[in-house]
Amino acid sequence: MIARLCGLWCLLIVWALPLLAQEAPPTPAMLVADNVRLTADETLIATGNVEALHQGRRLKAREIAYDRATETLRITGPLTLTDETGTVVLADSAELDREMTNGLLRGARIVMQQQLQLAAFEMRRTDARYNQLYKVAVTSCRICDSKSPPLWQIRARRVVHDEQARQLYFENAQFRILDTPVFYLPRLRLPDPTLDRAPGFLTPSLVNSSLLGTGVRVPYFIPIGEHRDLTLAPFWATNSRRLELRYRQAFRIGDIIFEGAISDDKFNPRSSRGYLFGQGRFDIAREFVLRFNIEWASDDTFLLDHGFSDKDRLENELSVERARRDEYIRGAITHFHSQRDGESNATLPTLAGNAEYERRIFPSRLGGELRFGAALHGHYRSSDSTIATLDRFADGRDVTRFTTRLDWLRGWTLPGGVLASFQTGLILDHFEIAQSGITSASDATEITPTAALELRWPLMKSTGGAVTHVVEPVLQMAWSGGSNPDIPLDETTQVEFDEGNLFNPSRFNAPDRRERGYSAALGLSWTRIDPTGWQSSLAVGQVWRDERLLERDGVTPSFTKSSGLRDRTSDFLIAGQFRNDTGLAVTARGLFDEVFDTTKVEARASWQNDYTDIGATYVWLPDDPGENRPSTISEWAIDGSYRFARHWTGHADWRFDVAEDRSVRAGAGVTYSNECVDITLSVSRRFTSSTILEPETNIGFTVGLRGFSATTRDKSFARTCRN
Repeated sequence: MIARLCGLWCLLIVWALPLLAQEAPPTPAMLVADNVRLTADETLIATGNVEALHQGRRLKAREIAYDRATETLRITGPLTLTDETGTVVLADSAELDREMTNGLLRGARIVMQQQLQLAAFEMRRTDARYNQLYKVAVTSCRICDSKSPPLWQIRARRVVHDEQARQLYFENAQFRILDTPVFYLPRLRLPDPTLDRAPGFLTPSLVNSSLLGTGVRVPYFIPIGEHRDLTLAPFWATNSRRLELRYRQAFRIGDIIFEGAISDDKFNPRSSRGYLFGQGRFDIAREFVLRFNIEWASDDTFLLDHGFSDKDRLENELSVERARRDEYIRGAITHFHSQRDGESNATLPTLAGNAEYERRIFPSRLGGELRFGAALHGHYRSSDSTIATLDRFADGRDVTRFTTRLDWLRGWTLPGGVLASFQTGLILDHFEIAQSGITSASDATEITPTAALELRWPLMKSTGGAVTHVVEPVLQMAWSGGSNPDIPLDETTQVEFDEGNLFNPSRFNAPDRRERGYSAALGLSWTRIDPTGWQSSLAVGQVWRDERLLERDGVTPSFTKSSGLRDRTSDFLIAGQFRNDTGLAVTARGLFDEVFDTTKVEARASWQNDYTDIGATYVWLPDDPGENRPSTISEWAIDGSYRFARHWTGHADWRFDVAEDRSVRAGAGVTYSNECVDITLSVSRRFTSSTILEPETNIGFTVGLRGFSATTRDKSFARTCRN
């Protein structure tokens, strides 16, 4: 039996190689079958589980007959032909050339990327490139029986598939929903599923807005070579005409992206409105990275009116930076533009410049680590006013600051596992204030010596079930000399007291204010780690100082009343986290005074699994004029989605102002998804209003077809056929 099989293989290979010979060197060909015979007219006939392989193509059939005289294959099906791209062709019978690239297939069906199906009465392959299909039905929907039509399909008299260009060309096409013709297209071109970047229309959407009216948005994608593309999205509504654009380009050393729009709105007196956002990143010489960010809008309400963004302060920046293990360099120029009602850009620091340098050195004789840093900052107001206002400083003041510091840090491990670290340093701050009026000095220089000692004692214990508990008490004692200069409080406008700065010698976020004198900080953290996926942590901390930073000599108080740091003894800082293996995660942080009344609090809870993705956030902040907050903020924000059936997913979001007892924003929607279509219906309402904004309601309807350069995002949405 073995000798017989070896002889059969030799016969097939010797017979096939000269038949498949090319001008280039011959490539191996293989043929496997249960039975093979050679007729008198030199026709090779293989029957029973026939499989032929050549140049990445695989043919399976019930019978293959090769006529040496005509160099053709007559194939009796059912047959399956798979090419090197993964495209599968099914047919009842076929006549192909010796390379299986040209010929005629009857009762053919093509399956591309296991997604798009093309069924035809007849298919002709020519030039090893084109597949011409006649009387064609095209769909990506699962077809379980011939009696039930697919959810959608395209019927055409002829379809040409260009395998090289990876395009499908339709003639006399009809788009049908449940076999009902919806519209007719004499000519249609679509990309096949193997093409990632093909020109053509993207998913359209219908919009009904109380502000924009009823309209349709139809995006069109245009690739420009291998590294650039442009997307145009015209939007035509009863109250608005808009054209959106997105341009992307990748370079050898970076990339850029620009997004923008121009519109003509009936509800706005401007003849034309628009916006432009852009960003880019480039790797330049000596490991430096160049970045830019562009944000521009024609007026204060355009972004909200059209739903592009809810940003109310626009930022334009050009920066260069380099980050190495022991060195960091950055320079940036930033321009700000406020769109908030009641804010004047003339009296805000709209132009700012920053330059930073940091360096770490590890001296062998001294031990430990030396850190050197230098920073230059300046901000400019376009106002020329030198008249003091309610903030007690001139509206047009411009500030330049230079800061440099040198610190030495070293750590030790003491008996009992106590970790000790010591830090000392010297800081120089110099300020130049222009147009300051008579309320502050025009320049100031301050030298600040610092020293801090920190002790940590991490304790760990393992209990039954491999559960680990880690308890770590931390004590820090610090001292800073010097005094705060009599200059405007321009940079340290808001101070957050949290786990990140509990053990900082100064909890201010900018050098125009520093904590002075002696202070001590005490913290205690507990962490529980369960190998089953449960994890929880709790941290408590408080700060003591030798004197209270009060308002003195007309200087603005250093800490605001809601910072939790205004008194000599700070508020209690309590923060906790919890998560488990079911996807539940809870994070909370709060500040509490000596009688445990709340100063600030925020909490976030989320739950994520295969069917649910929901999150809720609560924030409570008291009124504080020092943080530009005239009234208390108490808000809930909830957003999430729930897959309540195999193909149906609901989603909603809600933002509620508890202090004002009113909704800020709400929305809900439902999405139907399967292997061939995504359908989304959504409704949203923005309740906020001001002198420049009005409440707005939007209704959206989007239909996306899968199969043409868009595969199924999740196989679990695909329908299955019952046996």
